[in-house]
Parts: sequence; structure tokens; C-alpha cells
Amino acid sequence: MTYPAASRLARYLDLIRWNRPAGWLLLLWPSLSALWIASGGFPGWHLLLVFTLGTVLMRSAGCCINDVADREFDKHVKRTANRPVTSGAVSVREALGLGAGLALLAFGLVLTTRVEAVAWSFAAVAVAVAYPYAKRFVSMPQAVLGVAFSFGVPMAYAAVQGTVSLLAWLLLAGNLFWVLAYDTEYAMVDRDDDLRIGIKTSAITLGRWDVPAVLGFYAVYLAAWSALLLPLVDPWIWAVAMLCAVVQVAWHGNLIWQRSREGCFKAFRLNHWLGFTVFLGVALGMR
Repeated sequence: MTYPAASRLARYLDLIRWNRPAGWLLLLWPSLSALWIASGGFPGWHLLLVFTLGTVLMRSAGCCINDVADREFDKHVKRTANRPVTSGAVSVREALGLGAGLALLAFGLVLTTRVEAVAWSFAAVAVAVAYPYAKRFVSMPQAVLGVAFSFGVPMAYAAVQGTVSLLAWLLLAGNLFWVLAYDTEYAMVDRDDDLRIGIKTSAITLGRWDVPAVLGFYAVYLAAWSALLLPLVDPWIWAVAMLCAVVQVAWHGNLIWQRSREGCFKAFRLNHWLGFTVFLGVALGMR
């Protein structure tokens, strides 16, 4: 089937979640935070542009890959049944072609940085491609997503310093717990459908401990980044940022407490504000 150009473009934009920026914002804030930390302040317009555009492009490419991998599962889930690949509005070949093109554009941006960042980009792509298949075999596939969505941290260090320090890996590990928190909220939305079709998720694995676990994941994330960054940032600015972050976490706990689809999905969508708050603490507090 062929579509008019405008209709085809609309389907492609829907495929890459163009009207839902929360996904790439969740990738962007830890990456930009790492850029500021690695640079000891503003990293320069070149790297800021490379990482911002690269994040949008790679998140969009990831959506293409994810929707192709999950097309048989998505048709059985209320929230995803009408996704372009699942519904047949976009073919598998089109989705893979679009995803490859977007990834190549992102790679072109990385080529304008250090060779070390170029080398690490291959590992980042490998993890991103592996994630959609992890939910078939791993009881906590959100941990794999956590690595994928945190890989901007070592990439930033490689681009700025030409090496990935221990601090970068510790920041990645801390950020992984933030991903576990918000993607468990996301998984709680689809838990009934996922149980029926046999997909593994953290929401299913954690069972009745899901809400305490989410709050615990948030706590580990904020505590880890605080312990790692307090020697590098103004303590008062960081304290204000952390206070704002804790208030948001408490609000998330209120939203997910009853485990309603609407509350859990709203909590997930609000997470980019938490990432932005931490980024502001880093950007304004670096000394």
C-alpha cells in the first residue's frame, strides 16, 4: 500500500514519537549533566549541539527498532495496538530503513568529536539494539534499558576528555536506578497485558513490592549522584535541587500508590522534569 507524501510523513513522525518528547528528554538530561561535569562547566556550543541532536536522532532510531522487535506483542497491548508498525501503517522495511538513516545521521555528528567517543558509540548502539529482545529472557529488562539510557554519560566523558573515568561509570550506575524507577512505572501501566502475553518486566518481577521498589530506586539514584558530585558542586545549589527532586519523587509515589494505569503513566511522563532538576543542580552548581 502507498500513502500520499503528507500522510506517509505523519506516520513516520508517529513512529519516532515526535509529538511525545519525554523519551528523548529522559536521555538528554543525564547526557548534558555528564557533559557539564566532564568539562567542569559549560562544554561549548559544538558538544552541546552534537549531544542534543544526537540524543533526539538516536531516541527516534530506537523507537523504530523497538517497534519492529515488539510488533507481535504490541498488537495485544491496549496502549500500543495502534502503533504504526503494529497496525501496518508503516512496513517493517520502512521502519528499519528510517531507523538506520537516523542512526547514521547521529553517527555523523559523533564523527565531529574525539575518536574515543566514536569508538564508544558502537557499544551504545549494541546495547540499544539488545534492549527490545531482553524482555523475552531477562526478568528485569529495565536494567538493560538503564544501561542504554545512561550511555550518554561515558559518551560525554569520551567526547570531552578522551577517556572514560571511574566517576563516569559510577554516574552511569547511579543513573541506571533512575531508569529502573521510571521504566518500572511505565511497565506498571501494561502489567495486565504483559502477564497475559508472557513478557518479562520489572513490574511483574517485583509484584506487590513495585511501589516501594520504585521509591527505593529514586532514593539510590539521588543519593548516588549526591555522594559523587558534592565535592564538585556548590552544596547550597545542589541542596535546593535535591529538595525539588525529592518533592517530585514524593508526588510520583502519590501517583503510583493505587497502581492505576493513568497514575502510573502520568508519573512516567513527568520524569523528564526530575532529570531537568538534577541537570540544573549540576549546571548551576559546578565550581
